[in-house]
Amino acid sequence: MAGPAPPPPEEEPSSPSFLRLRCAVQHYEWGRRGEASLVARLSDADDPDPARPYAELWMGTHPSAPSSLLAADNGGGGLLLREWLARNPAALGPAVAARWGGDLPFLFKVLSVAKALSIQAHPDKDLAEVLHALRPATYKDGNHKPEMAIAVTEFRVLCGFAGIQELKDVLRTVPEIEDLVGPEDAAKLLSVKEHHGVNEVKSCLRSAFTKLMTASKEAISEAITKLIFRLNAESKVRTLTEKENLVLSLEKQYPEDVGVLSAFFFNYIKLSPGEALYIGANEPHAYLSGECIECMATSDNVVRAGLTPKYRDVQTLCSMLTYKQVFPEILRGVPVQPYVRRYTPPFDEFEVDCCSLPPGELVVLSPVPGPSVYLVMAGEGEIQVDSMPNGEKSKQGDVFFVPAYTEVKFSASGPECMQLYRAGLLKQMWGNSAVNPVRHSLKMA
Repeated sequence: MAGPAPPPPEEEPSSPSFLRLRCAVQHYEWGRRGEASLVARLSDADDPDPARPYAELWMGTHPSAPSSLLAADNGGGGLLLREWLARNPAALGPAVAARWGGDLPFLFKVLSVAKALSIQAHPDKDLAEVLHALRPATYKDGNHKPEMAIAVTEFRVLCGFAGIQELKDVLRTVPEIEDLVGPEDAAKLLSVKEHHGVNEVKSCLRSAFTKLMTASKEAISEAITKLIFRLNAESKVRTLTEKENLVLSLEKQYPEDVGVLSAFFFNYIKLSPGEALYIGANEPHAYLSGECIECMATSDNVVRAGLTPKYRDVQTLCSMLTYKQVFPEILRGVPVQPYVRRYTPPFDEFEVDCCSLPPGELVVLSPVPGPSVYLVMAGEGEIQVDSMPNGEKSKQGDVFFVPAYTEVKFSASGPECMQLYRAGLLKQMWGNSAVNPVRHSLKMA
């Protein structure tokens, strides 16, 4: 006689429709301190140390500061997001899983900048692979790092080389730089014409900039001493330029640093809240002050040459730069529906949506074939995902990972506007099969 029928196989628990994340804080010396830092206010630090810098909040899977799952009911509290994705590759969507090997292709950050970051550039993918192979302790991965910064407060940046006429004016009016560059390279740069061709202009610029950056410590110290003395004297009889005032400020932060002088070579940009710029591979830049949202390819590769106590790789930086002289494009976001603006850089790895939702409003974010990371920057409300019968409260500092093919609804409550940012992959990646990530907004009943 047949025995009792075996019990039906247990169904595997379905993957959660979203994950709350605990995100790492980086305490770099240039960060704002204590409660003055947006990063500190967004982090889970209950009582930020007023003497400690809170510089960056990292939201992603990079091993230098990986995010982890916050609650046990989301599949195991403390489990790294990267580990969870390895167990649940469908959460990335097939295209992302195939192209990026089970990892998030982007790294999402908040920066709170009190003093200038280094004069730096990020290598392209080929150079990143070489640098990582040669010096893995310094260059920790083999990926490129195109990035975009969206200003939350006024955000000041040095980015890209200034135009040829501005650089000629620098050589004519800043004798301390002309002395370091030397008469031969100074004469070449002063005499070059734009119609001589792009390559000749770049060659002259490369030579002059390299001469400056590789000058001896003694020569740099002497030049900066002369420069500061001269500017302080001239400030009594004329109004200094914005760049000159910037140089005085940088010298107080980084005395006797060649980055103080190199600032004259770059475009000086002030972003207003909501404005953004993107920075491609091999382009020089330095963030100076303010707070921003930043998104980039998943990498931590930085080649530094000034305004930093960290390791400097001056020869690599001078050799890798493009020496383009183009003022960076300022992005202001494209409205994709009421309350939502999209920032789309010319890279495959990411785009960013900013949603400012007044109290009593609801926004529905349609499913897309790739993952998203959401940050609640301000305000409070409720998140409802897919077929959840009830929403969950969300507040400032909450970070959510949302898998591919998942519909998300945010509703705002409380006295202030709810502001949130979403990082995800470019819609163009999905071709004609893509659905616009933002479908519509509805007035709450």
